[in-house]
Amino acid sequence: MARMSRLKLPSWFPVDGYVLALLGAVCLGTLLPATGPASEVLGHVSTAAIAILFFLYGARLSTAEMLQGLAHWRLHVTVLAATFVLFPLLGLAGRFLVPHVLTPELYQGFLFLCLVPSTIQSSITFTSIARGNVPAAICAGSFSSIVGILVTPLLAALLLSGGAAGFSADSLLRIGLQLLAPFLAGQLLRRWVGGFVVRHKKVLGYFDRSSILLVVYAAFSLGMAQGIWNRISPLRLAALLGVEAVLLAVMLALTWYGSKKLGFGRADRVAIQFAGSKKSLAAGLPMASVLFGAHASLAVLPLMLFHQMQLMVCAVIARRRSEDPVPASTRVPPVAAPAPAGKIDK
Repeated sequence: MARMSRLKLPSWFPVDGYVLALLGAVCLGTLLPATGPASEVLGHVSTAAIAILFFLYGARLSTAEMLQGLAHWRLHVTVLAATFVLFPLLGLAGRFLVPHVLTPELYQGFLFLCLVPSTIQSSITFTSIARGNVPAAICAGSFSSIVGILVTPLLAALLLSGGAAGFSADSLLRIGLQLLAPFLAGQLLRRWVGGFVVRHKKVLGYFDRSSILLVVYAAFSLGMAQGIWNRISPLRLAALLGVEAVLLAVMLALTWYGSKKLGFGRADRVAIQFAGSKKSLAAGLPMASVLFGAHASLAVLPLMLFHQMQLMVCAVIARRRSEDPVPASTRVPPVAAPAPAGKIDK
């Protein structure tokens, strides 16, 4: 969602530059956590930053473009089903891995990962590289992000109610006030502030990046007070990576071959695969901060690992798809993708 540019790293470097910055925030929160009054101030600042972040999301998103995309409703329904039905079902199936493979705390984060919306910018980028239906990827990612603001907290309240997060009506109220209300305000005021956001998108992009880093630092700073690293062993982390690798492989296969069974053409299948198999770090981090509170550090760890994994795997798939022969009658003309949401979700 947020506009997150790559750090300038060599093209052969296998890790996304912004993920390195996120890991730096994790290390800083672990080694130099905020305590006492500083922790309280940090909590208020991160809360305000998240609200502003979602206001900017709403101000950037073009309602007209969203309405135009409704014509391809079958594709969007397919992506939404993959994101908010198939993913959560697989997340629930992971319950059988507790406690032998995943700890209860890691499973909570793994299940939350399965509930967050899809990405926007990376879906567009990979779809474009693979010569897929770029306009469909734009709309599918945007729809998922909007729906996720409401559906993700509801699914979390339903599926994680017995977990450490302690969901309640108060949790839903907080997500509404801190995320949904600013987003809707941005949409309502877009007519007046949209031009400003576009003109200053580079500067506001830095604010986006800084806000996400602040959320990560606050989460792991608070997590240190909970002793999170005493509850996670290297073996458990390795097990989590293995489980997430299986999850990603299953979703990539289901979206690709399932969309073929549904009668979609190659260009649409590419868009469905990339929009339906990924999860948004930019959307998930602020939501986890609001929903999980003191437990946010463990909740976002699986999402951060999955985010990097999906970037690396989908980059390889997109390059290979770009070499596929595409019949002239099925080619989709290239479209300059707008940047309503930026690049953290690459």
